[in-house]
Amino acid sequence: MVLPGSTPPNRWELLRKNLTSEGFRCWLGGPARESGPPRCRRKKPFLQRPSLGHEMATRKTTVAQVPKPRIYSVPFASVYPMYTAKAGRKGRTKEDVDAIIRWLTGYAPKQLDAQLQREVDLETFFAKAPNPNPARALIKGVICGVRVEEIQDPTMREIRYLDKLIDELARGKPMEKILRKLPEA
Repeated sequence: MVLPGSTPPNRWELLRKNLTSEGFRCWLGGPARESGPPRCRRKKPFLQRPSLGHEMATRKTTVAQVPKPRIYSVPFASVYPMYTAKAGRKGRTKEDVDAIIRWLTGYAPKQLDAQLQREVDLETFFAKAPNPNPARALIKGVICGVRVEEIQDPTMREIRYLDKLIDELARGKPMEKILRKLPEA
């Protein structure tokens, strides 16, 4: 308790008095000091050690590479039957699914069949698309909780475009609205 008009005792003095009054040595390992804070065991604060600074200055830091999503390595031939089954449950045909894929990627019917026979992965399927439709940028909306137009990775965006178009087909949207057209200038 501090009386009015008197100065409060220094907190270090109180700490020193409490630790040394019962016969303890300084709680940090040395004898009690006359003034100032208790002595620290470390010679210098942790971040000022010369060895640590030298190691940090010479250590080469690398940015960890983000692994590719697993969906990139999935063969397109294994996803294609799922697309046709989804459309088939709603009364749509395999030809409708093929028309959407050809519209999006620019593959001819024989080229699409060849890609299915070779079992290329999804990344290669979209990377080697002969003529990606420029109107695919008009595809907007949410698929799997993510806005399609906000996806940064181009391959993932192409995969989601196809998912979105197949979803629209399965919901019964007319093909004229699914296969978007650029406005004429």
